[in-house]
Amino acid sequence: MPRWRSACRLLFAILGLTMSPLNAVATSLETLLMPGPVIAGHAKYEQECSRCHDRADRARQAALCRTCHEPVAADIAQHNGFHGRLRGAETAQCSACHTEHKGRQADVVKLETASFPHAQTDFPLQGAHATVACAACHLTGRKHREASSTCIDCHKKVEPHEGKLGRDCAACHEAGSWTSVRFNHAKTRFALTGKHEQVTCAACHMGNRYEDTPTQCAACHAPDDVHAGARGAACAECHQTTGWSGTKYDHLKATGFALTGTHSSIDCKSCHKTSNYKDPLPRDCAGCHRSDEPHATRFGAGCEKCHAASAWTPSSFEHTRDGKFELLGAHQKLDCHDCHTAVVASQKLGTECVGCHRGDDVHGGKLGTDCAQCHGVETWRGHLQFDHDFSTFPLVGLHVAVPCFACHRSTSSRKRGRRASTATRRTTATRDRSARTARPAIR
Repeated sequence: MPRWRSACRLLFAILGLTMSPLNAVATSLETLLMPGPVIAGHAKYEQECSRCHDRADRARQAALCRTCHEPVAADIAQHNGFHGRLRGAETAQCSACHTEHKGRQADVVKLETASFPHAQTDFPLQGAHATVACAACHLTGRKHREASSTCIDCHKKVEPHEGKLGRDCAACHEAGSWTSVRFNHAKTRFALTGKHEQVTCAACHMGNRYEDTPTQCAACHAPDDVHAGARGAACAECHQTTGWSGTKYDHLKATGFALTGTHSSIDCKSCHKTSNYKDPLPRDCAGCHRSDEPHATRFGAGCEKCHAASAWTPSSFEHTRDGKFELLGAHQKLDCHDCHTAVVASQKLGTECVGCHRGDDVHGGKLGTDCAQCHGVETWRGHLQFDHDFSTFPLVGLHVAVPCFACHRSTSSRKRGRRASTATRRTTATRDRSARTARPAIR
């Protein structure tokens, strides 16, 4: 009985306080039995316990939470966001993580930023985002879920395209770095090949101009056009994107003149002096190389008969084969023009010595034209082959050592009387040389 009386007294005391005008805030028994104040965000609902609690069904509490927290309810229903990706989110009780009635300043979210699994949200932290401080995206005074997930909202100040390429930055850029671009330019009207792949976007899209960008080579490379527009705007007909020098122009096919040897490496302007490439050009060597031609046109215009396109020297001309005259001895060191003093077509040179050496003949032509009987090809005076024994006066004794000019006081002197006949000279040549040398010396 004493316990029953104590319980009744407590109940009447509570009812008295409830109906007392001095405590108008406590309007219900539930409020008086509340374990503690709610957080500041829920304070306005503190007197409406039924918003969060169903006395008949405690399991319904999670559904009541979602009634107010509609974005969270939507995430769970659509399996989006952090709550929507939690295992068993549909049946879980919110109070399992978020405990209320801990006071106005209590932390019911209990968010541990260092260990928070951001990968379970709609915005996994990838690339450079993984090292960014939370406060850089989650601003003070705003809920974490309110942080924007679009690139442009955070990177608007550093976005170089001025918004002209839309808001989907991820379509071209990677999270690791802005410079890592994966835009497939081949899907446009102009695929990037060769050196174009290394060019920055702004080099062609100046001023963030992306619509109606010209695709002709001359539109960008007019300052580089060495032809000054004379070849038209179709640069791709001759040049490749790997480099200006890598031309695919077939000179033989287009002009009928093959560029061989040194011709294949010289600059176009070396032959095409004007900017108009349709101007007719000579096709023979002399037409371009007249100033380089050392023969003064004496050998005609057929330079290719002796010279190759790779270089002027060495010459392929063989004097024995092509000139029918073998160059021996000192002849090998002579310049062509020493003998060929006029145009070859009009100057016919003989093969006899006197043809070139008439002016050097000290005998005045009186010993005939066959100089090779006595003289060699190295020098006039060296290697003399004249045998006095074949003359009418063989040299014997001390005559052998007497110089020629001692007897032949002039180049035209001859022995008086009739010259020995050929038969006499041959007979003289067969004399017994031993008998001649045995003659007594003349004193």
